[in-house]
Amino acid sequence: MHWADVAAKALSHKGDKHIVSTGITPSGEFHIGHLREILTGDMIARAARKAGLDVEFVFIVDTADPLRKVYDFLGPEFEQFIGHQLGSIPAPDKDGNPDWVRFEKEGWTYGDHFLKPFLQALEQIGVRPRIIDNLESYKAGRFDQLTKRACDRADEIREAIERISSRELADDWFPWSPLDSKGSLDGVKVTGYEYPLVHWLDSHGVEGSSDISKGEGKLPWRIDWPAKWGWIGVTCEPFGKDHGAAGGSYATGREIVQILGHEAPHPLTYEWISLKGQGAMSSSAGNTVGPIEALELVPPEILRLLVAKSKPNKAIEFDTGMSLVTLADEYERLAARDFNSELADEDLTRRQRVQIEDAAGAMRMAVLEEGTTAEATAVTFRHLALLAQTKSTDQDVWSSLQKAGAISEPNQSLVDRLNRMRAWIASKHFPEEMKISILSHPNDAALQQLDQDDRPVVAALAQSLAACNWDAETIGSAIPQAAKDLGLTPKSGYRAAYAALMGKERGPRLAPILAEMRQNEIVSLLNQCALSLE
Repeated sequence: MHWADVAAKALSHKGDKHIVSTGITPSGEFHIGHLREILTGDMIARAARKAGLDVEFVFIVDTADPLRKVYDFLGPEFEQFIGHQLGSIPAPDKDGNPDWVRFEKEGWTYGDHFLKPFLQALEQIGVRPRIIDNLESYKAGRFDQLTKRACDRADEIREAIERISSRELADDWFPWSPLDSKGSLDGVKVTGYEYPLVHWLDSHGVEGSSDISKGEGKLPWRIDWPAKWGWIGVTCEPFGKDHGAAGGSYATGREIVQILGHEAPHPLTYEWISLKGQGAMSSSAGNTVGPIEALELVPPEILRLLVAKSKPNKAIEFDTGMSLVTLADEYERLAARDFNSELADEDLTRRQRVQIEDAAGAMRMAVLEEGTTAEATAVTFRHLALLAQTKSTDQDVWSSLQKAGAISEPNQSLVDRLNRMRAWIASKHFPEEMKISILSHPNDAALQQLDQDDRPVVAALAQSLAACNWDAETIGSAIPQAAKDLGLTPKSGYRAAYAALMGKERGPRLAPILAEMRQNEIVSLLNQCALSLE
């Protein structure tokens, strides 16, 4: 069974109706790492629906959380908002300063600024959860009764947190963080409580009262999370390994939610997505690739497959270079397979059957529209990258594919894929080893690096390629043969070809590249190079 089906089966033992939840604090730009949580939740919900369960998928945006610090992407003016809730302060403008104009005219907040692009990415990637704004939920009174219960049973909750987390809370700790006279959650001391008011003294020497029923503050994180499980009715939630660690927030939340009168959801702990060679992604550190940025490079199905094919407890290393090419080509191979036919083979070993079922499940989760089947395009990413670099127009790309019998007419999926491929080639992420740069005129410096024995091969190549059939197989044979005819090794043929055509010692496979270019232009370049060597 696919890992999402395993989770769905576990939920089926607990009832027919479920709410799968994920959430995030919009403190900075969202990145590919954030997609793992929300895609994990989306895939569990899909699997549960396939199993016949009544499932809703929700995404909680923690806009009630405070701004922790002035991040590197923010200007010094944001110092005044440290401790203020993300849903109540201005968004940063292009220079990182508070955008007061949009805030006052449109109510455009810090949380909106980082959330809206992420929601656009989710739409593209086929994820459409019900969005729950945490700050709005507090103000609407949805936390009211659970907060009252937490404040009434503060000693029990304190004991649970200290016992499970093995840390001692401050003497003046209280299960409600009031907003102070300036709108900050920091530096506020609770001085008394009688529902619905929590009385406080802030760091400015101002006394006041916070009305729980109106959301004039928030619950501390370790109580906020189980409270959300309670009023939303969450029955399943994936979360990062930090929350799932011994003594972590899930361990305390599981006990606190019972004090609040509810049950903890079925957990699923996932590992991080890291950038290859750079470690775990971090919005505040700027070590990110954003979902919108990634979707400009590859189809959304590829990003879904990245998460779907890896068990949640397995770390994922995201690479916008060759690993992404390999993943995209894997998607095409999997899309071309008939899993039902494969599974009908009675001679399969248990291991073979599990591998096929896992692959089938991953592709079921990779498609954008639930219940549809992936369609192979018969065009690998590698070949499309080659065509996008050697053909000046889209029509030339389609003509080449039609001539090769790969397509009859390009469908919208292939058109979108070519557009993304061109964006990828133009970006900083395109892998160096796939870049194609056939020269327009001789590179004298590169030609002079050739050994005296190898130099005659250039003229021989011009003659050989002028006379051969212009296809990858024939060209691939002609290059080493031109050297052999001169009593040299095939390596001499390739050295001469790369020096003359690309101006370097080595590069990507030449034959498929040359086959997509005009024969007369390549032969003319070789002749020019031969003349310059005389």
